[in-house]
Amino acid sequence: MTNNESVVPHLQEYDGFSERSRRNSASSRRESLHIVQSRRSSINRMSTQDTGGPDYISPGQQYANGAALIPEFNEREVTVVDYAKHVFSEPKSKLTNYMTSLFPIAKWILHYNGRWLYSDLVAGITVGVVLVPQSMSYAQLAGLPAEYGLYSSFVGVFIYSFFATSKDVSIGPVAVMSLQVSKVIQKVQEQNGDKFSAPEIATFLSLICGGIAFGIGILRLGFILEFISIPAVMGFMSGSAFSIITGQVPSLMGFNSKVNTRDSTYLVVVNSLKNLKHLRADAAFGLTALFLLYVWKFSCAWCEKRYPRRKLWFFYAAQLRNALILIISTAISWGIIHPKVTNFKGPREQFKGPFSILGVVPSGLRHVGVMSIPQGIIGEMASEIPVSVIILLLEHIAIAKSFGRVNDYKIIPDQEVIAIGVNNLIGTFFSAYPATGSFSRSALKAKCGVRTPLAGIFTGGVVLLALYCLTEAFFYIPKATLSAVIIHAVSDLIANYKVTWSFWNISPLDCGIFLVAVIITVFSSIENGIYFAIAASGVILLFRVARPQGVFLGKIKVAEVINPIIEGDSFVEDNSSILDNSSDSQDLEIHQVLPKGASYQATDCSNLKIEDRASKKSLASDIPTAQQLAHQNPHIKFHTRWVPLTKENINNELNVQPPPPGVLVFKPVESLTYPNVSVQVDRISDEAKRLTRRGKPFDTTSAGSRPWNDPGPLQWKFGKPKWFSKDKKEEKRIVETVVDERPLLRLVHIDLSSVASIDVTSIQALIDLRKALNRYADREVEFHFSGILSPWIRRGLISAGFGSYTAADVESDGAVSATTYVNIGASNDLESASASPYYAVIGTDTPFFHLDIPDYS
Repeated sequence: MTNNESVVPHLQEYDGFSERSRRNSASSRRESLHIVQSRRSSINRMSTQDTGGPDYISPGQQYANGAALIPEFNEREVTVVDYAKHVFSEPKSKLTNYMTSLFPIAKWILHYNGRWLYSDLVAGITVGVVLVPQSMSYAQLAGLPAEYGLYSSFVGVFIYSFFATSKDVSIGPVAVMSLQVSKVIQKVQEQNGDKFSAPEIATFLSLICGGIAFGIGILRLGFILEFISIPAVMGFMSGSAFSIITGQVPSLMGFNSKVNTRDSTYLVVVNSLKNLKHLRADAAFGLTALFLLYVWKFSCAWCEKRYPRRKLWFFYAAQLRNALILIISTAISWGIIHPKVTNFKGPREQFKGPFSILGVVPSGLRHVGVMSIPQGIIGEMASEIPVSVIILLLEHIAIAKSFGRVNDYKIIPDQEVIAIGVNNLIGTFFSAYPATGSFSRSALKAKCGVRTPLAGIFTGGVVLLALYCLTEAFFYIPKATLSAVIIHAVSDLIANYKVTWSFWNISPLDCGIFLVAVIITVFSSIENGIYFAIAASGVILLFRVARPQGVFLGKIKVAEVINPIIEGDSFVEDNSSILDNSSDSQDLEIHQVLPKGASYQATDCSNLKIEDRASKKSLASDIPTAQQLAHQNPHIKFHTRWVPLTKENINNELNVQPPPPGVLVFKPVESLTYPNVSVQVDRISDEAKRLTRRGKPFDTTSAGSRPWNDPGPLQWKFGKPKWFSKDKKEEKRIVETVVDERPLLRLVHIDLSSVASIDVTSIQALIDLRKALNRYADREVEFHFSGILSPWIRRGLISAGFGSYTAADVESDGAVSATTYVNIGASNDLESASASPYYAVIGTDTPFFHLDIPDYS
């Protein structure tokens, strides 16, 4: 196929690119500009002739010199009005959609059916059975009476059903948030004594956190949570889980009063070891319950694999372990304590048995109503509000996103933030403390086959049933058993070694953030661990933005092949069919996606059958050259690809050809913005000065003619300055001009395919770079750009004078290239029989903007 016949959506050249094509006089430059303008006018006239319609050029219409005709295409420049129309168009429709999005239940509730009801009922009741003992345990962890955990559970699952975009997440008390509530209560009461009760502090914290979350969601600011990385979240979660476990050990053993569990975690561990001699009868309940919980869990997991037909039975049996262990412990406690309670003459609240029990739990909803805000309480807890809000939102969003990805549905983070906010605001009417998403209960809910968020209604029903019917039995629950339930539940939050190793393999920096966050949480406090993790994530993000790794590019020829036979060390054993069909050129095409049923084959002498090894050896010795391969297989077509000159992520055997002399091709890997543009521009400038020479060399006969920042080689020896030298021949040799054979800088190409945005600072830096390189080369250096993603980037570059040469450039001391590159494209398959017109892909009025990097050959 000749050049006159081919219609390739790539680069068409008007003339060759060579040094002699440069005009050195102003009259020649004006002539060049006139030629280019004449071409545009001619193309415009030809496009309107009767050649098949406007903007259509038949393949036979060409200039006499062989240059292809291209229809003129001027891109419309984007304006602020366009952006305003996009943002403010159809306000009524957008407002309606916004209001509807606040209540996701409206989109699916009318489709509710019996099958959904059955699945939701099973999942809701199962989660409720787990939630009741966990909520009382977490209330104990928060330093609150057990009923407040039940209040938070009931409100959480009820309200969330109406605002949720996740069907799996279960709202209620969680371990890390409960630990934070206990720290807030402790801090406020240490400063004010009994002025504020623990329930008042916890409920007011719920009001503040809920209000902030609701505001963030309404204003659609949930994206700020994305700035906190997964290693940061897992770091403080793992550290917090370890802190919770160590804080529950004294209660598990019965010497809770002898250890201050609010100290740093390592101090709690040390003090717990010191007080092991003070074990009480609580340890019998706590250690036994903890042992049975783990045995039950691992036994059911083993049985699920051993007896897959009864997998569902063992699954539900495993989920009942908390409730059944609690029932058994309570029954034993009742047998021991009940006779003593019967004989006790005082109020039941003052009863003290041989081991700690939960005590009186009021029946029903006793604290319903509008809360009264204590005077001055907000100032006492102000420093703890930021970290409380972060814990409240971060854990929930991470859980919701995780289950959304696993179960193939999309969650809306802003709506989830609204749901958390509304949940905690309404919870204040029931004296609830802050509630958020629970990972363990959400995982249970998903495994139970929940179909809609309405399952929370049934979970709330179970909690209400317990509040009204089981409070008498709650009196006898051993606190050590509740501590065992907490330890068993939060142990899953500690990241195992596989997670740490995975972080290390993916990103050592993120692994470092994770480990340091855990250490700080353990040896200092949870809030310090959270603040460090967030700050470290932000610093690394800013560092990556401010110090990007842009690359200079070179050229290779690339083709793609379907079902190749790979000569190497790996092999798929049954390869006889591939070997037999290796000469079929129909299997070799320019595609990266294998056809259905195809497999990737490779050859290996060690795995070949004996009769096949001879053909394998001949196959390896007969590997053709690239030219032979392309000639033998017409379907293989090599095209130019620009890759890093450093050969990163490509085969080192390839010879990456640098651009032609005097041409630089650079690709930034980040957006060109004010933190990083100086680094990028300096790299281009340094590379240009390394590879090209000055347009006007310095006068080397006099050291004073050179600038201070480029003084050149030293022209005198220590103790013997040149001007005191008596040897004239030596002096002449020193000042002799060295011929610089490097080329002059002609063109700088910047590939913007990885640049999402630019700003004023970056545009100004590019202007300064252009001026500096023009002075260095003593000529007009062309700046070409490709891969422009945004019309705003194009607008900014054009406003700064990039994209084309202007009349002012021609009149100046610069030069106009006689080579113009224009991308053309066709709509249909070029190999089809039907005629296909071609068009300019991007504007012909900006010849220095390209769809892809030109070949520059």
